Amino acid sequence: MRAYGLLYLLIRVSDMKILLVEDEQKLAAALTKGLSLEGYTVDAIGDGKKAMTRISLHRGDYDVIILDLMLPSMDGLAICKQAREAGITTPILILTARAETDTKVELLSAGADDYLIKPFSFAELVARLQALLRRPVASLPETLKIGEIELSPGERKVVRDGKEVPLTLKEFGLLEYFMRHPNQVVNREDLLNHLWDFNYVGFSNVVDVHIKNLRRKLGGGNRGEILETVRGIGYRLAS
Repeated sequence: MRAYGLLYLLIRVSDMKILLVEDEQKLAAALTKGLSLEGYTVDAIGDGKKAMTRISLHRGDYDVIILDLMLPSMDGLAICKQAREAGITTPILILTARAETDTKVELLSAGADDYLIKPFSFAELVARLQALLRRPVASLPETLKIGEIELSPGERKVVRDGKEVPLTLKEFGLLEYFMRHPNQVVNREDLLNHLWDFNYVGFSNVVDVHIKNLRRKLGGGNRGEILETVRGIGYRLAS
């Protein structure tokens, strides 16, 4: 499956369109050139409010948004929050010079799928993008259903009690993994290995932050909390 996924990515990368929101002109120019040479189509914007307008009006045009944290007129955190509140589920990778754990938690809680600490290597940026884009949609089954929740991998859509639940890419990946392993206790290491790039270096509670966000969005439902915490081990999705 990994080999198929890599092949799929190589075939499809030329179709990928990225919105780059970065106000440092030299960095934006370098990233635009480098990503273009990698086969991506890149639109670059240097102003926060203009970027938010573009994201709102063209929500279906981009496969990934690369978003700097510090921007004029509207910062990256506010853009991320507003986009998620509007139901925009495009994967968001945030660039930040702040390495504090509290900042990382805040970014993920706002709906970011991943983050990259400045300064970073271009190779690492490409690896992070590939991790966000490597889902082989064509090979996935139509629908998974457990209780009140229906998940469509191909459409990247989740419905609970007839109402669509907007999830980030990581939240969607977590829920799909749990739905493919119902009633099984899944530990944090399994989730990190499955949903994060093997080169990922983060902080210890990154999974817990995403689980918290996923629980909040799914709500309690008729049977109470659907994602159970198994103390000292991990989590379980009860069917």
